[in-house]
Amino acid sequence: MSAPAPSPLAIVAADPLPRQEEVLSDAALAFVAELHRRFTPRRDELLARRAGRRAEIARTCALDFPRETAAIRADDSWRVAPAPKALEDRRVEITGPADRRMTVNALNSGARVWLADFEDASAPTWANVVTGQLNMIDAFRRRIDFADERTGKSYALKPDGELATVVMRPRGWHLSERHLRAADGSAVPGALADFGLYFFHNAQRLIDLGKGPYFYLPKTESYHEARLWNDVFLFAQEYIGIPRGTIRATVLIETITAAYEMEEILYELREHASGLNAGRWDYLFSIVKNFRDGGERFVLPDRNAVTMTAPFMRAYTELLVRTCHKRGAHAIGGMAAFIPSRRDPEVNRVAFEKVRADKDREAADGFDGSWVAHPDLVPVAMASFDAVLGERPHQKDRLREDVEVAAGDLIAVDSLDAAPTYGGLRNAVQVGVRYIEAWLRGVGAVAIFDLMEDAATAEISRSQIWQWINAGVVFENGERATAELVRRVAADELDAVRAELGDAAFAAGRWREAHDLLLRVALDETYEDFLTLSAYERLTG
Repeated sequence: MSAPAPSPLAIVAADPLPRQEEVLSDAALAFVAELHRRFTPRRDELLARRAGRRAEIARTCALDFPRETAAIRADDSWRVAPAPKALEDRRVEITGPADRRMTVNALNSGARVWLADFEDASAPTWANVVTGQLNMIDAFRRRIDFADERTGKSYALKPDGELATVVMRPRGWHLSERHLRAADGSAVPGALADFGLYFFHNAQRLIDLGKGPYFYLPKTESYHEARLWNDVFLFAQEYIGIPRGTIRATVLIETITAAYEMEEILYELREHASGLNAGRWDYLFSIVKNFRDGGERFVLPDRNAVTMTAPFMRAYTELLVRTCHKRGAHAIGGMAAFIPSRRDPEVNRVAFEKVRADKDREAADGFDGSWVAHPDLVPVAMASFDAVLGERPHQKDRLREDVEVAAGDLIAVDSLDAAPTYGGLRNAVQVGVRYIEAWLRGVGAVAIFDLMEDAATAEISRSQIWQWINAGVVFENGERATAELVRRVAADELDAVRAELGDAAFAAGRWREAHDLLLRVALDETYEDFLTLSAYERLTG
């Protein structure tokens, strides 16, 4: 008997994990290796293109709808592919990482869709990457039932017909997977590793279950990047022998540049496109990142003051609904991140009212569904969309032809009547330190001050600190945003955490490291494009 062929990818600097061979089989790694060989050079070119575009924005402090694609926008004849039955009704979607407990709870939640998150809600330790994939394999084979040894609580799936449809979110194009390397030493992009392993193991089984391989695509900055994903899909479907167009993708419009190319993004993905999603924190983070040299008119106030009713945010969301429905795609709204309290009914009452008002607005604006972060919010959001949709699966017939958005409307940050506050600075430091500390321990979805936070939270927090310092913001208490002030606030936060946790628990965490990293990316003169790139270098496992 001949020896088996060597694996086409090397697994480096990673301790063996239980059952990893079920995920990292030679056949699966061969598929990922071929994705890497074919598509990583184009990924690298597109990342370089991002830098060039950012330099042009710095020069002009402006963005516009692309002239070279005007014919695509003017052509009323094209539509995206019809939604498969499993994705026709998306009125409530729950989000969360693919750990074992979340997998069962999300599938059982009553939401129509679960966004199984390998991106912002998951710190990409090797264990999280591999076991997340294993949990997906087990879920689709109904082998996910388990008992929590710590609490004794049992978790089991409901019948198939009651489970949420899974839409998996891989990492963005900018992140690499350091533990998977080709023969030339190059690291496989995290996006291709996450997509490839999930697709290889689950695509056919999902088809057999009456569903399919469905994806959320994060951090997209241009239609060129959507074209790359479409080519990945075409190759992947041919490779494993499933029909062209089986994959469906929903693109998160969470960068300011993508907001100017929504129609083009749908066009590039049209035989695979399912819809667009209106994010919030990453979108604001992208505005700060791209217009950080634009002076006072681009200075954002406290993040919690920038609601979806702000004029420039409303322009973005209404344009998204109009664009999606014009092209036959689903428009999916933003996140309700509140985490219900088990101790304070009044906190819940107030928060539920805010969530209900937010979801009522989205449903009234024409969205076909929306996100929640906790199972208890599913019925709240469901009621808002049920009231508008009734028995209909969506409202794509609402074309929103009343919406007219000019290029300048999307970046009219100064249309919002609010200013940065000292309390907002403190909150940015507190949330930034607390989130980064959890991320460095391998936890990507973190409850902080009754909200479920993910990496986008840390990005907008540190970006606002950077922006306020560089813009010379003066707060309502007369203090100017300076590096010295931020260091003082951060030191106070470390003292508060130590007092809250006790010396032993504080020492067992990674608080000083989180504090130092936040200060570096918030105070350095050179703005770092992604906090997670630096954080990944410090992530163990």
